[in-house]
Order: sequence, then C-alpha cells, then structure tokens
Amino acid sequence: MASTITQALAQAQRSGLARIDATMLLLHALGHALHDRAWLIAHGDEALPAATAATFDALCQRRLAGEPVAYLVGSKEFHGLRLAIDARVLDPRPDTETLVDWALELLAERPAPRIIDLGTGSGAIALALAHARPDAQVLAIDASADALAVARANAQRLRLPVQFAHSLWLQDVPPGRFDAVVSNPPYIAEDDPHLPALRHEPRMALASGADGLDDIRAIVAQAPAHLAPGGWLLLEHGWDQAEAVQALLRAAGFAQVHSRHDLAGIARCSGGTMAGEDAASMN
Repeated sequence: MASTITQALAQAQRSGLARIDATMLLLHALGHALHDRAWLIAHGDEALPAATAATFDALCQRRLAGEPVAYLVGSKEFHGLRLAIDARVLDPRPDTETLVDWALELLAERPAPRIIDLGTGSGAIALALAHARPDAQVLAIDASADALAVARANAQRLRLPVQFAHSLWLQDVPPGRFDAVVSNPPYIAEDDPHLPALRHEPRMALASGADGLDDIRAIVAQAPAHLAPGGWLLLEHGWDQAEAVQALLRAAGFAQVHSRHDLAGIARCSGGTMAGEDAASMN
C-alpha cells in the first residue's frame, strides 16, 4: 500500500484508473473538497494514514468495476450546482447541460415561464433551470419515488422552489399551458452492447424498447396537451437518433423542428414548438 499521497495517486493510475477519477476519490477519502487539487500537490510528500489508504483503495476498486465516481463521492456538479447523487438516480452527464442551455435561450424573452422537466432523476435539469431563472415555475416529474426523494432533497438543500409530481411521463398530469417541456428520457436500445457497462445505474432511466425510442414516442404524443401556443418540447437523445426524433416531432404536429449539438459536435437534443401566435417569438 502506498505510503505518501503522491505514491497513492501514481499507484491508482497504474492500476488503470483515470487521473481525474483517482484525484477526486483521494480528496474524498481525505475529507477535502473534490476541486481542491492544489492541496494534493502541496501535500504530495505527506504520509497517507493507513485507514485513509484502505478507504481510497476500496473506492478505486469500485471505480475500476464500473461504479460512477458520483456514486462513490455522493455528489456531482451540474450546470454550476453541486447535486447529491446516489444509485437511485442516473449520474448526470455534462452533455445534458446542452438541453438546459437550449431551454434557457428559447425562454429568455418569456417572463415567468412555466416549465416541466420529465424524468427529473436527481433534479439536475429542473434545478438548473430554476437556478438560472428564479422567476420560472418549474414542475419536476418522475415515475420513480426513489428518484423524487433524491430530487426533493437537492431542491431543499439548494433552496430552489421546484415543485414535484409522481407520474409516468405526463400520464397523471392535468393538461396545462406550459412554455416548455424538457426531458432527458431513457433512449438506449434494450440490446445495446454498452448497457452492461452501465449496470450500476437504474436501468429504467437508460433503456427504452427495441430501438431506444419507446419513451420518447410517449412523451411526443403526450406533450401537445400540456404546451401553450409557442411552447417547446426539447428532448435529449442518443448520438444517432436525431433524424428519428425529428420525424416523430413532425408527425405529431410540431413546427420549427431542429436539433442542438453538444460541445463534441454531436446532435444531442431535438425539439419543436407547438404552432401558435407566440411561436415566432420563441425561436
């Protein structure tokens, strides 16, 4: 077992762990903030207590077995917010910030917008929108009671006034006039070879039928009854699903259908607006 902080990091990397993962796990084991990498550098020659070394080694083994770092340290930063994360919810991905940014752009000129976040999980999207737009009315929905418990706790800790509801998509939500419905739904095909690597995360938040589009189909069908004229439906999806999702939106009567690319240049989200007098002003 390594005797110093620097040696512990080097040993973790030799075992196959990414440096960023090893750094975060060691900071967590030491009880330091996850972003305090300068402390590790400054104290690299210090001896690592045996108990801390054992904790760090156990965390490294779990990470090498595929468990997300967010579960191991209990938190994840998303859109500038530090969220509590555990195995009851999906580990929020940076790519999903593309969806949040797009919604904020579309709603920039809309006063006190009403927004639904479908499949909220940890509350990442809903809380990011509420934080960026304090005047917004945000309703976060999930079919998992466990996920809603995580999201509610995050909202309380961050003091963000998001409302929550238990529903399978919009099935149990009365029709309304919302300015945007946003969602990062399950979109992986049931037989996708990458699913086993995601075994630590809730399968219901990942897989969606033979082609990965079952839940997106349900959302596209249900959303029109909940959108105001000019309201937008914005959906995150897989890297190769933009064309299929756009086709579903057009078939359901959505206009101005197009996709938004993430930082890697991948068409990560697709959306459209309900025809109405306000549609042009929200483009």
